[in-house]
Amino acid sequence: MRPQVDELVDGVLAGRRAQVSQAITLVESSRPAHREQARDLMTALTDREGAGVTSPAVRVGVSGVPGVGKSTFIEALGARLTAGGHRVGVLAVDPSSVRTGGSVLGDKTRMPHLAVNRDAYIRPSPAAGTLGGVARATVQAMAVLEAAAYDVVLVETVGVGQSEVTVAGMVDTFLFLTLARTGDQLQGIKKGILEIADVIAVNKADGDREGEARAAARELAGALRFVRGHGEWAPPVVTCSGLHDVGVDDLWERVHAHRDFLGADGLAAKRAGQQLDFTWALVRDELDQRLRHSAGVRAVRDEVRAEVLDGSLPATVAADRILAAYDEGVGARR
Repeated sequence: MRPQVDELVDGVLAGRRAQVSQAITLVESSRPAHREQARDLMTALTDREGAGVTSPAVRVGVSGVPGVGKSTFIEALGARLTAGGHRVGVLAVDPSSVRTGGSVLGDKTRMPHLAVNRDAYIRPSPAAGTLGGVARATVQAMAVLEAAAYDVVLVETVGVGQSEVTVAGMVDTFLFLTLARTGDQLQGIKKGILEIADVIAVNKADGDREGEARAAARELAGALRFVRGHGEWAPPVVTCSGLHDVGVDDLWERVHAHRDFLGADGLAAKRAGQQLDFTWALVRDELDQRLRHSAGVRAVRDEVRAEVLDGSLPATVAADRILAAYDEGVGARR
């Protein structure tokens, strides 16, 4: 197994797209053998490249309400960045079926020009599984891209649910895209999003919608004064049009302004804290996998399932029984 990992490491460091794709597939896998190889891969990349805390790459999370135009905006931004000499990696966490786990993975079709750009790499990934699994795969995929010399990494979220908070906890700057709405611009925007967003942009500010977008931006800027404390970074609220490539440069300047506000020490401290959070995410994800593959749990799973479904076993007691079966198996291996 080790020679395969060495070949992947050499290919990633050389920036070969095939090996970059294989490496990300490996870190996304939940198979026990692949997880072990992924650990070897990440250890080797860290030994060669240094810890992710000091990585020079700019990490930006991009989220927003459904239909806001995240992919169109990312394509416009990516085109500008690559034209300026940057290498851009895009990790697009795609919605997954709750029934089959399948995913459309259509981000490359929504970014047709960026997808064929030699200085860009787009990786759609299904969002199926636990949040710990999403964190494990995405953080390690970012590290692979950075080792392959992509100096800007954009992480596009599904745009709904807890995954936004998860992604915000693994990037330097979290960008939230929204739309102008007649009379209810704040409707549907949770306070939690305003608390974690570092830059906010009202997209599709073009044509007849430009005035409405500017009004929405003013309203959002006013709302932010109630959720941010004195002395904290004050998230700017701007307008843009990804489709017409308007305001994209200004928005990117706001991202750099946020990085300047953090400073080198602040950014290093933020990344160090994220590494600690990621450590515990890995622990929780690994415990989840061990629980699923436990022989003791498998032995009682069907019985517990049947009793919970027929109402004879409360969920709290069922959970205790499953954990007891797992603990017993762990004790037997010692």
